[in-house]
Amino acid sequence: MKRYDYLITGAGIIGMTIAHELLKDDPAVRIAIIDKESDVAMHASGRNSGVLHAGFYYTADSLKARFTVEGNRLMKAFCQVNDIPVRQTQKLVVAKDKTELEGLQELQKRAETNGVDTTLISEEEALKIDPNVRTYRQALFSPTTASVDPKHVCRVLKEVLEQQGVAFYFNTPFGSHLDFTYDYFVNAAGAYADKIAKQFGLAKDYTMLPFKGIYLKYNGNKDAIKTNIYPVPNLNNPFLGVHYTITADGSIKIGPTAIPAFWRENYRGLAHFNLFEMIEILYYESKLFLLNAFHFRDLALTEMKHYHHPVFIRKAKRMVKQIGDDFKPMPAGIRAQLLNIQTNELVQDFVVEQTAGSTHILNAVSPAFTCSFAFARHVVREIYTNKEKSDVK
Repeated sequence: MKRYDYLITGAGIIGMTIAHELLKDDPAVRIAIIDKESDVAMHASGRNSGVLHAGFYYTADSLKARFTVEGNRLMKAFCQVNDIPVRQTQKLVVAKDKTELEGLQELQKRAETNGVDTTLISEEEALKIDPNVRTYRQALFSPTTASVDPKHVCRVLKEVLEQQGVAFYFNTPFGSHLDFTYDYFVNAAGAYADKIAKQFGLAKDYTMLPFKGIYLKYNGNKDAIKTNIYPVPNLNNPFLGVHYTITADGSIKIGPTAIPAFWRENYRGLAHFNLFEMIEILYYESKLFLLNAFHFRDLALTEMKHYHHPVFIRKAKRMVKQIGDDFKPMPAGIRAQLLNIQTNELVQDFVVEQTAGSTHILNAVSPAFTCSFAFARHVVREIYTNKEKSDVK
């Protein structure tokens, strides 16, 4: 029977970058990656915005702050080596009124603390970057924000790993019969990471709460927007608000929403419907709604309106002087957001838990795609430390 050094479940960007990092340390290491789907990046890794974030949203004590700047650099380097197009979109964060200027200043402070290249600029300077932008007095300019095609990145990464000997087993959910053995297990299963971790006695305080992210593609003039345009976010929750993104191919899209979903793969209609998941998720969502924990009630009521696309579009239009109404839906994504069931709070940072012989990535939310190569380095160091402890015992 074939034996691997590592079994990774989850053929998304996190699972594959962990394999990539393990191989950098030891090219002879034997790795198998399993996934319940038929190919890589079938969920969040292939359905995210593709934005390479700069790293100014996050508090200095967070793992996100540690890994976004370096992750941005490493992802761009990987793309350059492998001829993957990167569009240097840059970004403007705009204020709608006087009350949001303080939010811009807070973002600039975080940028300075995190070593991120950003500048607070005047409205006149913002108009030189994008003549169509609308802001109140000031804007925050991020020159290092960029866009890639996330599916393209994942497909190339899969090819790179296969060339290095990584074995992919698709249509193979965790728990199914395997024709091989392994020494160490890595759980990078995204929306189902908590379910798998619970089988190892972990994730006792957590459950996954899914949020549906809808994007609309603009079918009008591609030159209508020159740069990514974001609102000042509510820093008390992990969502950045409806914004304009210029994709790797130069298209314009608005989104995403953060609509509470009713099961973990609630992308469209009743596809992938799971009654047990719906009952469990509705229990927690109802509890959060009644308690209005982290303003969940306000968030849910606001976000549900985004199913009506004109509401969604009107919100985006406030950030620009002029844009048409020709927007069409794109495939939705699901943001798997960890909920602490003891505190009734969304967990806003990465979470990694371990047992002897296993490492579990429980919360790899935005900007996980940007952070992935840098975060993988961290996870691999945690794996090595864990193995050393186990060897001592």
